[in-house]
Amino acid sequence: MKSNSIRGYAETSAIAVGGTEGLVRLCNTGRDGIVQAPPSRGIERIEARFSGQGFEPHRHDTYALGLTLSGVQTFRYRGASRFSLPGNIIILHPDEVHDGAAGTDSGLSYRMLYLPPERLIEAADTLRSLPFVADPVISDVTFQRCLAEALCQIETRLDDLQLDDLIGRFAEGLDRHSGQKSRTSNRIAVKAVLLCREFLQDNCDRVVSSGELEAICGLDRYTLARHFRCLLGTSPHRYLLMRRLDKAKAWLSKGADLADVAVSSGFADQAHFTRHFKKTFGMTPGHWKGLTFAASRRVAI
Repeated sequence: MKSNSIRGYAETSAIAVGGTEGLVRLCNTGRDGIVQAPPSRGIERIEARFSGQGFEPHRHDTYALGLTLSGVQTFRYRGASRFSLPGNIIILHPDEVHDGAAGTDSGLSYRMLYLPPERLIEAADTLRSLPFVADPVISDVTFQRCLAEALCQIETRLDDLQLDDLIGRFAEGLDRHSGQKSRTSNRIAVKAVLLCREFLQDNCDRVVSSGELEAICGLDRYTLARHFRCLLGTSPHRYLLMRRLDKAKAWLSKGADLADVAVSSGFADQAHFTRHFKKTFGMTPGHWKGLTFAASRRVAI
């Protein structure tokens, strides 16, 4: 346990942005514990709750990026005592010694992501050295949203395209707060992006890998993610998800069964489909189906 967690930092509003599914599991038990997510490309994610002194001095060979769900995080880092409240972000550099404790009797709950430096190296457009953020407790709404997206569904594995986009955004956030600006090109590879968009449209009902997109466009996955977002305003992962939801809505309006729609439109199962549908459209697919199917029958009559 000591070798895989840090603590401290916080956020209330950011987790609300990313969704609170599963967050109450440890928060409401009142007992210390750790839930570990399935690893994705060496990236570990945890949810933890503890009271008192949680961790003695230790260090990781990864970045530790976290969001506090409740309580006050206290820790010593680079010779000073640090404090983090909900609403802040914690960023700990690889190989820096730190400890962790709950600052109040009510205890602390948080989520943390451990990012291997090699993932940043892969994603960086240019990189002179690993970005170092001097202040380990920061406030940044954009970075909060990115972390919340990575941490909100901790019980599920992050898929390939989503992970590419998140890693690229982590790299940008760390650069932004380190003062070490990357020299990115202003030119957008329009043809490459449009080729990938067409491929995603044609294959939205199945899992699409980053390797497939790299082979199609000739760009590495992180460059593609940056250019895709610049041109189309979203990531390849999000674009694929929206095409699946578009297809699902068309079937639902015809009265198709929810479970069949989920599988046919490329979702892992009905729960996965329902979660994304509600997050995107503000209602469950069952409610949508009832409204649109009933309306279509009235029009036909």
